[in-house]
Amino acid sequence: MAVEQPAYTATTHAGDQTRIHDIGYRGYDGPRLGRAYARRSLYSQSLRGAYGLGRSVKSKVLPMLLFAVMCVPAAIMVAVAVATKAHELPVSYTRYAIIMQAVISLYVASQAPQAVSRDLRFKTVPLYFSRPIETADYVRAKFAALASALFVLTGAPLLVMYAGALLSKMGFAHQTKEFAQGLVAVALLSLLFAGIGLVIAAFTPRRGFGIAAVIAVLTISYGAVSTLQAIADTQGNSSAVPWIGLFSPVTLIDGVQSAFLGGSSAFPGGTGPSGGEGAVYVLFVLGLTAACYGLLIRRYRKVGL
Repeated sequence: MAVEQPAYTATTHAGDQTRIHDIGYRGYDGPRLGRAYARRSLYSQSLRGAYGLGRSVKSKVLPMLLFAVMCVPAAIMVAVAVATKAHELPVSYTRYAIIMQAVISLYVASQAPQAVSRDLRFKTVPLYFSRPIETADYVRAKFAALASALFVLTGAPLLVMYAGALLSKMGFAHQTKEFAQGLVAVALLSLLFAGIGLVIAAFTPRRGFGIAAVIAVLTISYGAVSTLQAIADTQGNSSAVPWIGLFSPVTLIDGVQSAFLGGSSAFPGGTGPSGGEGAVYVLFVLGLTAACYGLLIRRYRKVGL
C-alpha cells in the first residue's frame, strides 16, 4: 500500500528581499604548527608577563622595581670595589641571593599568582586544552617561564658583580669560577622557588590569597628554621643545625652551595653541611622540585577547573 509523501514547496512572499551571498568563507589550508609552537608561545607570553611586558604600565611597576632593587646593591659594591681598587668583592656570588632572599620571595609571591591564578579565576584553562596543547605542555611552559624570570632576577646582579670584578682587574680565573658557581646556585634556587610558588598559586583563583600564601610559606619557614637552628647551636647541639636546614627553601639552597659550590654558610656558627649532608640537601632540592612539578600535573588534569 503506497503512502503519499507530503509535498514541500517554497513560497515567496511579496516584498521579501532575502538573498544568499557568498562572502568567501573557506577552510584553513596553511601550516599546522602543532604543540611545540603552542608551548613555546605560552612560555614566551608567560615570561614576558612576569615582568609586565605587553601589559599595562601598572603591571610593570612591581617586577621592574624588584629587579632594580636586586641590581642596585650589586652596582654599588662594584663602584666601591673599582674606586678602592679592592682585590675581592665584599659579598661572594653565592651569598648574594641569600642576602636578598626577601626580595626574591616577594617577586615569587607577586608573579606566581599572576602566572596561573588568573587562568583559574576566568576559567581560561579549558580553552588552552581545547587547542593542540596538553596538561604537561601547560605546566612545563608556566614552570619554565617563572623559573627563567627568577633566573634573570637573580643572575643579573651576579653579572653586574662579575663585570665590575673584571673592570677592577681581579683574577679572571678565580672570578669566573666563583661566578659560575653563583649561577649554578641561583639556577637551583629559581627552579625550587618557581615550583613552590606555582603549586601554592595553582590552588586558589584569588591572586591576593596566592600572594599571601606564598609569602607565608617562604618567610615563615625560613624564620622558623633559623630560630630552631639558633636554639640548637646555643644549646651546644651543633650537629642538628644542618638537618634542621632541610625544612626551608632558603636554607636548602644555602646548604647546597656551602657544601659543593664554595659558598660560606649562613647557618649559626658558620658551620654548613658536610659532604654527605650536602648530598642529602641536593636530593631534597631535586626531589622537592620534582614533587612540585608532579603536583602541578595532577592539579591541571582536572580540565573543568
